[in-house]
Amino acid sequence: MIAGMYEQDLMAYAIFGMVLNFLFSILFGIYLSKNIGIQEMISSKGDKEQSLLVSLSLFIPFAKMLITLYRVLILQIFFLNKGYTHKEFWIYMTHKQN
Repeated sequence: MIAGMYEQDLMAYAIFGMVLNFLFSILFGIYLSKNIGIQEMISSKGDKEQSLLVSLSLFIPFAKMLITLYRVLILQIFFLNKGYTHKEFWIYMTHKQN
């Protein structure tokens, strides 16, 4: 038993979490590309790398999905509700902050 679950149950949760992560990530990417435009996203993409914690969160069930939903929350509350555009959010997410 791992964390009170059998190994099969833990793996099922992990796989379900990864599937949900990819689903939310793909839907969020489609949403951004519809509002910004693919060519504009490619031309304005920065060189910011994801942190190691975000990369490792893929192995924790549902953690990466929660990070994607957190990014959606940031987009809605801190950008769209304050009058900023989707493109400004994209620049914030892909460029290094000083």
